[in-house]
Amino acid sequence: MPTPAALWSLGAGTLSRAYAVREISPVEIVNAVLDRIEDVNPRLNAIVTLDREGALRAAAESERRWRDREAYGPLDGVPLTVKDNIPVRGMRTTWGSRLFAGHVPDEDELPVARLRAEGMVILGKTNVPEFTLQGYTDNPLFGPTRNPWDVRLTPGGSSGGAVAAVAAGLGPVAIATDGGGSIRRPASHTGLLGFKPSPGRVARAHGLPVILNDFEAIGPIARTVADAALVFCAMSGGDARDRASMAFARAEADTARDPRRLRILFVPRFGGSPVDPEIAASVAAAATNLQALGHVVEQGSVPVDLEALDRIWSIVGPAGLAWLMHGRDLSQISPPLRQMAENGAGLTAADYVGALHAVAGMRSILADFFQSYDLIMTPSAAALPWPAETIHPDRIDGTPVGPRGHAVFTAFANAGGLPGASIPCAPAHSGLPIGFQLVGRFGDDEELLRVAAQYERAHPWVDRWPPIG
Repeated sequence: MPTPAALWSLGAGTLSRAYAVREISPVEIVNAVLDRIEDVNPRLNAIVTLDREGALRAAAESERRWRDREAYGPLDGVPLTVKDNIPVRGMRTTWGSRLFAGHVPDEDELPVARLRAEGMVILGKTNVPEFTLQGYTDNPLFGPTRNPWDVRLTPGGSSGGAVAAVAAGLGPVAIATDGGGSIRRPASHTGLLGFKPSPGRVARAHGLPVILNDFEAIGPIARTVADAALVFCAMSGGDARDRASMAFARAEADTARDPRRLRILFVPRFGGSPVDPEIAASVAAAATNLQALGHVVEQGSVPVDLEALDRIWSIVGPAGLAWLMHGRDLSQISPPLRQMAENGAGLTAADYVGALHAVAGMRSILADFFQSYDLIMTPSAAALPWPAETIHPDRIDGTPVGPRGHAVFTAFANAGGLPGASIPCAPAHSGLPIGFQLVGRFGDDEELLRVAAQYERAHPWVDRWPPIG
């Protein structure tokens, strides 16, 4: 457990306040975090590309700005890691695949450019599964990432490197992508706040090829809601290169104000899909806690057709991967992804258009639902973390499950185009973290973050640190 004086353990908001009164300097912090990375990362394999020289240079520039009272904003000098499917100028971006092993972008993806303009210090890139299409983190280039709460286990995926880094103190915040739960589930496995914004709230441009329609969003991972909100707000706002973003102004990071009294539908399980009993009990207790905070919590069923959702997922990802791999050598990718690409190549244009039609229908149903409710609450994941080299757990609560059995709760928010967050709740008896998910109406991201912050104030988790190091 780190002492309060451990510089690498300080959050973004704390750093900003300390920089402003010159109690700590960005160079001190970045050196402390780099030392922490050198000590801990070999046991986790969370950061796969490290830019030590660039980070120290950016920290020195930030230190000068704070000294001259010219800081770009509250995030100036705060260290950041970036998931390895988000391009960073001059930094290797591999997407976890041999096909992109030598890819070095010459331009930042737009959210990275915005955070760089805020003065954030980019430490490096975090590990991913190949093409970020699996729920654990391992790939042919770098191997598996391990969970700092138990290095025998996975932190989940596809943002496993990002959450392992933040949970272990290898930087206070990270940005990652979420196309089916890839921020929220790993955050739940590592005791963090993971936030997927609504489509368009964080404009995108100059990224890698889009293979998941508009399901994927870039969002923050942090130890506190306030830190996640700071990063979200700095990335947010419209840009003409992303027409979906043009309806939105920059978000506001006011998480100190309590939300209004909300009506929440609590869905403890999806159909007959199993849930680990410790997760079920912890999330049920969190529902009671939300009710105690003044919200109306009612138990019910998810308002989407789960079979239709499964059909959508069996088409959109495989078709996108097949398109990406068209004309490329399939032998260069791992066998599970090769099979997915072959399945996608067997789909028709009618299959894909049918899936998009089902998505539109689902979004209409959810819009009607949010006339009566403000939030949907579920577990973030159906299973506790499993062995790091294993693609997925094959049983949950004694019941056999397939590759997405652990991931049943998150994908509807992506297909539905809704914001979602994973919020830490009471851990398992073993100490492994557990998270619950809140999903809000389209565009109402700030209210979702305010509820998460209200829950954090009542049931804080920031002092829970993993045993590693």
